[in-house]
Amino acid sequence: MKKLAVMILLAAPLSLALPGEGFPQAPFYEGKTINVIYGGGAGGTVDLRFRATASVLQKHIPGKPALVVEYMPGGGSRKAGNHLYRARPDGLTMGVMLSGFVHAAVLGSTGVLYDIDKLIYLGSPTSGEPYIFLSRRESGLNTFEKLRSASGVRIGSQSVGHPLYSLARILAYMTGMKEPKFISGFSQGIEVNLALTQGELDARWTLQPTLVREARDWVEQKLVDFHMVIEVPKGRRHPHPVFAGLPDIGQFAQSEKDRKLLAMTRAFSVVGSPFILPPGTPPDRVQILREAMRKTFNDPEFYAQFKKLVGEDPAPSMPEDYEKVIRELPRDREIIDLFNKLASADPLPPRP
Repeated sequence: MKKLAVMILLAAPLSLALPGEGFPQAPFYEGKTINVIYGGGAGGTVDLRFRATASVLQKHIPGKPALVVEYMPGGGSRKAGNHLYRARPDGLTMGVMLSGFVHAAVLGSTGVLYDIDKLIYLGSPTSGEPYIFLSRRESGLNTFEKLRSASGVRIGSQSVGHPLYSLARILAYMTGMKEPKFISGFSQGIEVNLALTQGELDARWTLQPTLVREARDWVEQKLVDFHMVIEVPKGRRHPHPVFAGLPDIGQFAQSEKDRKLLAMTRAFSVVGSPFILPPGTPPDRVQILREAMRKTFNDPEFYAQFKKLVGEDPAPSMPEDYEKVIRELPRDREIIDLFNKLASADPLPPRP
């Protein structure tokens, strides 16, 4: 498999002590390297969250191994998930996935060769990612009623099946937008922002903290119009006052099916960016890494580093809590079928 990018994230200190009788046994990870398969590209909010976590995690693993990350984007982390699932389960290969990694498995997406119920979870630095829907000021769609009634509104996202693409289609389906156009094929969210700025797009969904960090002038100079949010989990949004009075997408739900669809959408976002191990990893090594992750999530340095790099406070999910999230994901076949239709490139299904 071709490596897209490899970076030495953290180097383990060299031990100068010579082996000999009477010395305590060295920790398993001393002098070793953990290969981290990251299911996305370099840069962006999720990568920053990963870096902030990894920089503290390394010091809490006994022996302080080196962490080497390989960026492996593709299919919303499906490519990386498949690779990790088949990796040697020796405790020296770890994965960090985008939330789409879980979505794809629950939805039965093509190309999924892993079983999320057999993987081993170390937790996630986040447990919810609130989103916001906005439009370009020059488009003249300064109210949602105008946006809903306008024909051919161009909504941008990274790729078909990407969470932001699915959100755009769910919004159009639930609110009856008039023949919207879904423009995808961007490698990073910053490219979507550029296309919107240049007038190639009219609107997009984005993460609220990403907007505040990467496009603060849009907020401060009112260069875009804000229409609604999706709170993830319910009730959570970024503290910036611009988001305070905006309606949640749940206000547009008209049926029990709509509410179940949104519940699945929120649940998929709650999975965050999990750190995982291949099935069959020895229990003692799983315990070492889980304990290191617990210590990381309780370390003030982690919170300070996260705030510095990401511009938001973390909301970590401990290993046991994360396993519960996976077990309790909605798996209603009718809603899965509807979600799949909305996440595809096919025409939007008709409203019942």
